[in-house]
Amino acid sequence: MGVCVWCTPAHAQRDTLTQFSTIDALLGGLYAGEISMTQLKNAGDFGIGTFDALDGEMVVYKGSVYRVQSDGRALEVADTDTTPFASVTTFVPDQHLALPAGLDFEKLPAWLEQYLAPNYFHAILIEGRFAKMRTRSVPAQHKPYRPLVEVVKEQPVFEFDDVDGVLIGFYCPSFVQGVNVPGYHLHFLTAERNAGGHVLDFSVCEASVQIDTLQRFVLHLPTSSAFAKADLNKDRKHELEKVEK
Repeated sequence: MGVCVWCTPAHAQRDTLTQFSTIDALLGGLYAGEISMTQLKNAGDFGIGTFDALDGEMVVYKGSVYRVQSDGRALEVADTDTTPFASVTTFVPDQHLALPAGLDFEKLPAWLEQYLAPNYFHAILIEGRFAKMRTRSVPAQHKPYRPLVEVVKEQPVFEFDDVDGVLIGFYCPSFVQGVNVPGYHLHFLTAERNAGGHVLDFSVCEASVQIDTLQRFVLHLPTSSAFAKADLNKDRKHELEKVEK
């Protein structure tokens, strides 16, 4: 199992977003992992995703991979664990900016607009103290898999107050609809690296943002028969909006 191109660290390249599978495949319930953490880390040291059977939220930070479980706790995972969907890059920031106090997730796109080229991918690292942080995770699923929009109806949500940590993720241009998440997709990891989740909202107390502009996109598709036969013609835009919120 796996794809040979992922087997060497030489695959990791600067200014490149490397992705396995598509967001619409994940929305449709294709949760079987194919790429190992060893292979994923060979492609980058920074990113987000999920795990086999949709077992938690993934944070890749400084070359380590963490699973935020359905109880909100974050644990570093084994190199043999696998993913059905993930995006990673070798993070080398081009910009380093201070964020205004009080900035929240809703206002972040408008504030960052002046610094981002909308038709490129951007890796985003926000680091500091947050007055509020709201995240979620999802529990491992069992076959037959339900669509993601059904799974998140039962998602556990976590609230943090006055917490230090990092937001890790990507801005993707609008033309990737169906392939990745257009706009911002961020995951949180506490400074102690022991909790986090998919970001639903936050409020900055004191934080900075680092931005790495990515001008190359590499997509690897699953080799499973389930993916080969999946109906990916459905427009899942509204499902994605519900899942992200």
